[in-house]
Amino acid sequence: MEPLILGLILAPSAAGAWLAVSAVAAFLTRHPLKLAALDRRRGARYPRTHLAERFFASYAAIAALAFITALWQSSVSMLTPLALAAPAAFFALWRDLQGRGREVWPEIAGALALGSSATAIILAGGGASGIAWLAWALGGLRVVTAILYVRARVRIDRSTDAGVRSGLTRPVLGVHVAALLVAMTAVAAGRISPITAGAFGLLLLRAAYGLAPRGTLVRPQVLGIQEVFIGVACLGLFAAGLMAGR
Repeated sequence: MEPLILGLILAPSAAGAWLAVSAVAAFLTRHPLKLAALDRRRGARYPRTHLAERFFASYAAIAALAFITALWQSSVSMLTPLALAAPAAFFALWRDLQGRGREVWPEIAGALALGSSATAIILAGGGASGIAWLAWALGGLRVVTAILYVRARVRIDRSTDAGVRSGLTRPVLGVHVAALLVAMTAVAAGRISPITAGAFGLLLLRAAYGLAPRGTLVRPQVLGIQEVFIGVACLGLFAAGLMAGR
């Protein structure tokens, strides 16, 4: 939901709202499609199979109608980021249908593809092109760091090998530092506001604290809730920084 909300904050419009509806419906097609495809590979039909097919068709119809409405109310410029994101989206879907959607690269590809919706929504709402593409870039850095951090934290909490922590902590923190340096470089170049770069400082602090050796286990559900609050904070910083830079 983060890229959808960010796009609607930066460039609210009816076309953008319809595009957000389309994105949510398209995302919801994933699970019933996965179930139906799994049953088809097994050569069997269960009571859930027909239900999954009906839900997939319903979600797909909603996504298509909302997308057509958004395109009718906007311009074809919104298609550019969606077209660029299509290969990543198809890769993530393909791996998901193979039962390997939880691997790191499909997760990152799927998240980056969904991030294109922020750019499309901003362009649909008549927002500045520079702001639109920056929203996708910033969101991309955010989701990559989040995925790597969460995966590392879950593996560390589930492992009894002390070497797992050191083997995961350094590369994850390195990615966070790199994201912060990219943001600071963009600030120095006058591309984004320092407020926006502050989000990556927050993400680095979160990762350093969360991966520090303390012996305290965190359930995945709690970790997910924590990431929601971190996401809301980053969303606010992104929105404030990009609006300040307009």
